[in-house]
Amino acid sequence: MKKVIVDMDGVMADVYHQLIEFEKRDTGREIEISNLKGKPEIESFPNGKKHVNEPGFFRTLPLIEGSREAMEYLNNKYELYIVSAGMEFPNSLREKYDWLEEHFPFISWEQIVLCGSKRVVAGDVMIDDYPKNLDHFDGKRLIFTQPHNELIENDTYHRVHSWEEVMNIL
Repeated sequence: MKKVIVDMDGVMADVYHQLIEFEKRDTGREIEISNLKGKPEIESFPNGKKHVNEPGFFRTLPLIEGSREAMEYLNNKYELYIVSAGMEFPNSLREKYDWLEEHFPFISWEQIVLCGSKRVVAGDVMIDDYPKNLDHFDGKRLIFTQPHNELIENDTYHRVHSWEEVMNIL
């Protein structure tokens, strides 16, 4: 059975929506997502580092549209693992686990990998929004479109814009 590896932040969980909301809450500044194309997140969200370290940030992330249905589909068809880098933001470890348990109760604890670097991860397919995670992966690489990666062109990635596209491919 094929092993499919799926990232959380920016793929299942809508980090951009959360950062925009937190920025508005703290500064009153409204950021238009359409103005962020090709910009690194650190440049797009000057208070982002503070926000991702705030208790509750990862626990309250909204779902990316279609992710729940897609995870059920992938879970029934493949050997599915959710792999997320959590070591950089220690609060995120428990929050990510609790978030997955709430929104994806059909995914068992054995399918969840919270790690530092994803370089050690192997499988048949990886879905991620960061090239740094895909670049060292030997299987099929699906890059999930987010503003920070929109201008990246790489023939070794298959770009996907939605979970519907992913399900059509897999």
